[in-house]
Amino acid sequence: MITISWGCQTTPQNKKNQKFEPKEVYATPERPAGQTDVLELRADPIDTVDVAIIGLGMRGSGAVYRYTFLDGARVAAIADVVPEKVERAQKILQDNGRPKADAYTSEDGWKKICERDDIDLVYIVTNWALHTPIAVYAMEHGKHVATEVPAALTMEECWQLVNTAEKTRRHCMMLENCNYDFFEMATLNMAQQGVFGEIVHAEGAYIHDLRSLNFNEENGYWNMWRLDYLKNRDANLYPTHGFGPIAHAMNLHRGDKMNYLVSVSSGQFGMTEYAKNKYGEDSEYAKQEYKKGDMNTTIIKTAKGKTIMLQHDVTSPRPYSRIHMLSGTKGFVRKWPKRGIALEPNAHSFLSDEEMEEMLEKYEHPITKEVGKKAREVGGHGGMDFIMDYRLIYCLRNGLPLDQDVYDAAEWSCIVALSEASVKNNGMPVKVPDFTRGAWEKLDRVTYYTK
Repeated sequence: MITISWGCQTTPQNKKNQKFEPKEVYATPERPAGQTDVLELRADPIDTVDVAIIGLGMRGSGAVYRYTFLDGARVAAIADVVPEKVERAQKILQDNGRPKADAYTSEDGWKKICERDDIDLVYIVTNWALHTPIAVYAMEHGKHVATEVPAALTMEECWQLVNTAEKTRRHCMMLENCNYDFFEMATLNMAQQGVFGEIVHAEGAYIHDLRSLNFNEENGYWNMWRLDYLKNRDANLYPTHGFGPIAHAMNLHRGDKMNYLVSVSSGQFGMTEYAKNKYGEDSEYAKQEYKKGDMNTTIIKTAKGKTIMLQHDVTSPRPYSRIHMLSGTKGFVRKWPKRGIALEPNAHSFLSDEEMEEMLEKYEHPITKEVGKKAREVGGHGGMDFIMDYRLIYCLRNGLPLDQDVYDAAEWSCIVALSEASVKNNGMPVKVPDFTRGAWEKLDRVTYYTK
């Protein structure tokens, strides 16, 4: 429990004049000597990117498949502690005309991969606890890194990623696929062209009923690792899918930054009820304490006075939603529960479906125009996974800054630790560290580079 002490208030006037300030629960450390920021980092171009994919479960096997369709990339190594998953990945490669990869099944196989001289990119698709350790070790051994979400689970891990990327000058990208969904890409383009005016408020979420997977002992998450987080932490445990697209639309650490947040959680009801219904009231699952409240709501205030609401609920029986809402001085867009665009001078009403589709076609992002057809054919959450991988390899091959940098990874992931601190202290305002250490004003917008 984080405790905050307050000074004595001796007079009613002092109480009246006292301003309630956000608390710096996590201080921003000084940048180590000799390091500089890695905003828009460029590295030497790589003609053919040799990739090692670590973790071959639900997401990892999909990545292996997608990489068989990418020019200029070669899956050179694969690793998982479950041999059957390695065999399945080898078959995916062979079935799609690619040679077998070097295979690792030992618990330290990922270290051996990072220590190789012939790997350019380490692609991390393990359980959450290994994301930062593998990423840091890989960068220290000269590798670029792409890691599944969240990139880090603690504030210490966030700073480890930032400091290692700055020290090694290696790319560290969090694989936030939702930034590459077709609707989100179009709304980013619209925001950057001023269609919504000045964006004042945005909302994102991860609302996804995962109870059947979390309690699946055979075909759910390996070793039921995801259930452990619901038992032990009350926070927004998975903020990045809803946050990533709106963070880029609002240019966070590129002209604006998060200042502080407040976070509250509902009580926990759904996990216990589900466990009782599935396993019985006397079962271990039904008697287990689950710290994670069903719904977590976090509100963020930025340096320029913008606000962001993020929600997390993986317990309630309700339709999937990431919300994805942008509200500006000239208009409004929302993806869930029903897509809609409203613009001045008639912003009291949504555009008709036909008018909305015309807008989305007019403002389709150049990247989805370029690769969207192939992305839909290859698949991966409707194609956004393929676009994400395509962009990663494209930028590495051309020596360009990646679409998402290490500060994105730290900022979007730090919501886990910061929301947890706020929840533990009854919604206390908590300062958000500046991972760029003052460099956020050097840029004025997000750029997805092309040659």
